[in-house]
Amino acid sequence: MESSVEVSSADDSSWTAQSAIARLQQQEDLGQRYYAAWWLGKNRVRTPEAVEALWAALTDEADRTPDGGYPLRRNAATALGKLGDRRVVSALIDCLQCEDYYVRESAAEALGMLGDATAIPALVGLLEGGVAAAVEQAGKPHLVQPYAAILEAIGMLQASDASASIQPFLEHPVPKVQYSAARALYQLTREDKYGKRLEEALLDDKLQLRRSALMDLGAIGYLPAAEAIAATLAENSLKIISLKGLLEYELIHGEKQLPELSSESLRIMDLMDSLL
Repeated sequence: MESSVEVSSADDSSWTAQSAIARLQQQEDLGQRYYAAWWLGKNRVRTPEAVEALWAALTDEADRTPDGGYPLRRNAATALGKLGDRRVVSALIDCLQCEDYYVRESAAEALGMLGDATAIPALVGLLEGGVAAAVEQAGKPHLVQPYAAILEAIGMLQASDASASIQPFLEHPVPKVQYSAARALYQLTREDKYGKRLEEALLDDKLQLRRSALMDLGAIGYLPAAEAIAATLAENSLKIISLKGLLEYELIHGEKQLPELSSESLRIMDLMDSLL
């Protein structure tokens, strides 16, 4: 998923919003353009000029990898998801048809973050054919579609009518896709069995899958998994991030006991303290 050109890791302290936009808009230095798109998203530059420059980059043809990928488009889509401007939703939906798998993945993630329900039909459409069609793409190290990102976006968009399309992916041979399906179904139904499935994944033999389950549990705010999260064989930093997701969910959706915190919030905070 790297750019087709070398990108300097030099100190960017001299960068400003205006200089990043200018670098993104110039055509000569592809590495600077790639980095500028990342910088604008990282720093949440929400000005109309930044959004428009990133929007234009979604159709860039200059930055290409040897295999035909579009690195700048990927970074631009990711950045736009962070900036919250729903004017770009239609353009991101168009990106779901891009020949570059990673552009489609970045666009799906961005659409989930933007929260606009108009993206639901296009996202659900990418699940067409179900598990039987969700196989590896010939000659590529990935499936034909970025199913994990698609499923997670559908869950974030609260597309309750899509539950039947998501259900089969609980049996997909790739565990990460299974977890994304469970995550989405929990968000859509709040049924405990889907949260439990993710909690059980914290015991997987593979560290990468345990990490994935940690992030999924934090994203859905599955409170019963708090102790299991704290006990997971993984980095404390990731466990704290996951618990932070639970805490944020509880603060928003839990029983209001202001000005005091709920017992659930205090429990999670104690677990976070134990990991510091």
